[in-house]
Amino acid sequence: MKESIKLFMHDLRNSLMDLLPIIVVVALFQGLIIQSMPENLLSIIIGLSIVAVGLALFIRGLELGIFPIGEGLAIDFARKGSVFWLLTFAFTIGFSTTIAEPALIAIAQKASVISHGLIDAFWLRMTVALSVGFAIALGTLRILLGHPIAYYIISGYILVVIVTFFAPKEIIGLAYDSGGVTTSTVTVPLVAALGIGLASSIKGRNPAIDGFGLIAFASLTPMIFVQIYGIIVYHLSDLPTTTTLLQEGIEQSKSIAATYTFSAMDTFMELIGVIKDVAPILIVIFFFQYIIIKKPVSHLKRIVAGIGMVVLGLYAFIIGLEMGLFPIGESIAFQLTQMNNFLLVYLFAFLIGFSTTMAEPALLAIAIKAEEISEGRIKQNILRIIVALGVAIGIALGSFRLISGDPIHYYIIAGYILVILFTYFAPKYIIPIAYDSGGVTTSTVTVPLVAALGLGLAQNLQWCDPLIDGFGLIAFASLFPMLTVMGYGIHAEYYKKGVTQ
Repeated sequence: MKESIKLFMHDLRNSLMDLLPIIVVVALFQGLIIQSMPENLLSIIIGLSIVAVGLALFIRGLELGIFPIGEGLAIDFARKGSVFWLLTFAFTIGFSTTIAEPALIAIAQKASVISHGLIDAFWLRMTVALSVGFAIALGTLRILLGHPIAYYIISGYILVVIVTFFAPKEIIGLAYDSGGVTTSTVTVPLVAALGIGLASSIKGRNPAIDGFGLIAFASLTPMIFVQIYGIIVYHLSDLPTTTTLLQEGIEQSKSIAATYTFSAMDTFMELIGVIKDVAPILIVIFFFQYIIIKKPVSHLKRIVAGIGMVVLGLYAFIIGLEMGLFPIGESIAFQLTQMNNFLLVYLFAFLIGFSTTMAEPALLAIAIKAEEISEGRIKQNILRIIVALGVAIGIALGSFRLISGDPIHYYIIAGYILVILFTYFAPKYIIPIAYDSGGVTTSTVTVPLVAALGLGLAQNLQWCDPLIDGFGLIAFASLFPMLTVMGYGIHAEYYKKGVTQ
């Protein structure tokens, strides 16, 4: 018991340190730029404290429940030797977790409102979920075959670019964003554990090189599938011809963050929502464990306790965000868009991108695994800082793109070309982790704030169309971490060679 409390207090201290950058950024802009104290200051402080507790519970639950059962399933599938059931499991995990992903639901609803129903929220979610299921299955097959991940990812980016030239401009930003909202806080650790466990159990595979990369597939394929969906929708449907319809959609999509008010029913429904999000994952896991593999779960009580901690931790995390971060963050984003000083917008975009990424549970989970698998060669704190720097640069550049009115695909295509060049020079052990880092950065914390900033800017700039320009910031936040992580790997190898010579 004492050891458990000691571990939890250590996790809590680390969580508070992770939240410190967000607190500093919010306080800086609220005090020096907006020059007013928020009315709900006590609620914000309590909310951030709840976030810290939730993050600590979540991380401890991952270590006890999600990581062991994910790796155990992968090893059992490898021993069973059934490629069909392994790929079926991979597809089912990808599809079932994505269809209920809150960030995807939010983005799909926004897209439906702004497009005045032309983009159907349900079918958009189905398209993305199918693409993620396909992606996880393809990534799993890649591990089984032992193919280098770069061949698949680079081919995928080339396909994204080709499809972009045929896709309607209204769908491009949304399609790029959809790749960033598919990997949920619970899905990322489980998928990472599946890949690492599979690579560890197959002779000749390297867990560091072959085990990572599944998340990268899940971030890539939705961009292709959603653009194809857009091509079909916009060619088969009658477009709204009056500006009135578009303006109605824009007005419906506008929202200013409201102060959090406590409601016992709303709080209970949040818990139900978290359980609903996690339930498909658990159903899939235990179905395949007991029905297909026909083997009881080892250390079942510890696994169940870990899963319970993940649910409670994620629940506390979301409640804390709603109380403490989202109201103040969205309020600042809205107020900044009313100012004519765009440099402040770029600065806020950079700082909020860095600080929120440092607090992302999914990134923390991947960083822990990366340090473990690389035997300390990749330090989790350094990796998280490098990834956060990439997100910060991406969101700032994305904001500049939006304000300047440039087409998004010019920037994204240039970014993909850089990813391909960096892949050629980067050390092999860093490439899969770099690819994965693009998918884990846009999750529970980052997506709502980044989406609010992008849509807020597009709705308040006369030359912007919210449907075309409002989406896309999440794509920038997913792209640039790949460059910064591979750049870090290239620098580390160059420095190591310089020292040894």
